[in-house]
Amino acid sequence: MTFPEPFFRWRPHPWHGLDAGQDPPRLVHAYIEITPYDRVKYEVDKATGYLRVDRPQRTSSQPPTLYGFIPRTYCGSRVTALSPASTRGDGDPLDICVLSERPIDRAEVIVNARVVGGLQMVDGGEADDKIIAVLENDYVWGAATDLEDVPDALVERLRHYFSTYKLVVGEEEEIAIERVYGAEHAQRVVEASLADYADEYGG
Repeated sequence: MTFPEPFFRWRPHPWHGLDAGQDPPRLVHAYIEITPYDRVKYEVDKATGYLRVDRPQRTSSQPPTLYGFIPRTYCGSRVTALSPASTRGDGDPLDICVLSERPIDRAEVIVNARVVGGLQMVDGGEADDKIIAVLENDYVWGAATDLEDVPDALVERLRHYFSTYKLVVGEEEEIAIERVYGAEHAQRVVEASLADYADEYGG
């Protein structure tokens, strides 16, 4: 039996089987793993492509936005080079947070997102940037093109969430947010992650 393009006989792997978006590094696809309503940390299983429970959230902190990754990206040497405090990439796809005015309460969805900025996070010496984006055509956030178009309070919530989401009382914290950056640098990080992916897995 033959299948017409772009029909998939089997479900494509969300990391390797989906494309990075309409116009990366500016407009990208985001595969959503976690919503602001989740108290459990879900993460895509690298072998199967299905969501796996990573861990329950230890604290009462919840993600302020949709949270997932950009397909066909990889945090390797090029992403590390843009993060001076890092010694290596984390070996995962590039994380992305997407602002949406209307509540989206389910994961395993693909959204079109415009890159507006990011957080340069270092986790145990590994580059673990968090790209900040807005849902394309969103009636509130859709006009945003840079991080200055996003209220400081929302950026601060993201900083606080990622600074504390692995916090264990009595243990030394290994996470640091080294800087907050705008769209220009964020797009460089996306480009670097696409090139890292091509090096690691092929074009």
